[in-house]
Amino acid sequence: MIRIVLALFALAFGSHVFAQELRGHGGPVRAAAVSADGTVALTGSFDQSAILWDLSRGSAIRVLRFHQGAVNAAVAVKGLGFATGGEDGRIGLWRGDAAEPAKVIEGHKGPVAALAISPEGGHLASASWDGTVRVAALADGTARVLEGHQGPVNGVAFAPGGMVVSSGYDASLRFWPADGGAPLIVTAPAPLNGVVAAPDGEIAVAAADGRLRLFGSDGTRRAEIAVGDTPLIALAISPDGATIAVGGLRGQVALIDRKMRTIRATLVGPGLPVWSLAFLPDGKQLLSGGADRLVRRWNAVTGEHVGAVVPRAGEDALAAFQGERGAQLFRACAACHTLTPADGNRAGPTLHGIFGRRIATAPGYTYSDALKGMDIVWSKETVARLFEIGPNTYTPGTKMPEQTIGAAEDRQALVDWLEKVTR
Repeated sequence: MIRIVLALFALAFGSHVFAQELRGHGGPVRAAAVSADGTVALTGSFDQSAILWDLSRGSAIRVLRFHQGAVNAAVAVKGLGFATGGEDGRIGLWRGDAAEPAKVIEGHKGPVAALAISPEGGHLASASWDGTVRVAALADGTARVLEGHQGPVNGVAFAPGGMVVSSGYDASLRFWPADGGAPLIVTAPAPLNGVVAAPDGEIAVAAADGRLRLFGSDGTRRAEIAVGDTPLIALAISPDGATIAVGGLRGQVALIDRKMRTIRATLVGPGLPVWSLAFLPDGKQLLSGGADRLVRRWNAVTGEHVGAVVPRAGEDALAAFQGERGAQLFRACAACHTLTPADGNRAGPTLHGIFGRRIATAPGYTYSDALKGMDIVWSKETVARLFEIGPNTYTPGTKMPEQTIGAAEDRQALVDWLEKVTR
């Protein structure tokens, strides 16, 4: 009977039998891409690493550490391997399982949020929070810079014929002609995140109002599909263009039949933000990555999770400190920082053992050069000062989001609590 079940599984999912989940990242999984033959995947995380995976075994081939900041974007590059884009504004081109990038592309002045490869594989487009899109020729590195967005550019895609499409926080969708002419600009009712292009030229874009919007390559509005009431932050399209997968902040992932304009299935995950989606080449399987630090595998036909039943959002690590003001304040930090050595680093370093530790010395975490040169030892006084005047003022060059705690008693409550729980 077991052999029969395994045979049926192989028929349904192809010749590769994959592990249920890919585990290894220390922070939310922000990016995912799959090789053209479906045997290898690359994921990027807020923990500043990318991981190259052997999908046939469900195991990591190599952990890639290059970016100084979150790895926000990944794409498979024909004939090379993968490209990654980071918070540091750099793009790394990775050949095979090499430990260092074969080539580095620079030029952006802000985080790279999305990458796309041209159909012929010769050009790489990158969208950045510096408000620009750059289209780089992989052969010689020359780049065409597309300017016009009023704010962060969150998505980029190549449409048939060489047209580049970009989507931004300014709620504009821009169609950039291959010949370098002025773009066609379409404005949406809400800020826009990811964008993808189907083989027939139709464009799909995910919006902050929970809607997926479809456009023709000439900018005509074709359809609007309500997916949820929170921002849509992850988007992928199957290679044949038949299915669109879109994910949001509350963990919902909808599989949309593009022809019928309907939600065919909803993936039931752990209820945490889904940041990345990637189809396998046959379009029958889907990878998702999110805030729980896992890469999950789905049947993209039925919407069922492959493997064990997916639990709902896990135990609240701060539940034991209910009623403590310091724990309440720390909730704003918990997405990026852990408190115990077992939990390791996330987008920021673990805070275990922070008091008495010199800045930029937590093991296993990649710091910016600006922080490495500072003469700060973390104490209750220095941590309180950090939140009194803000990270950008106290530690210039930090990747930490700007935040302050105005009340002295709240700063004291936070550092007293941290002293207790990080020993």
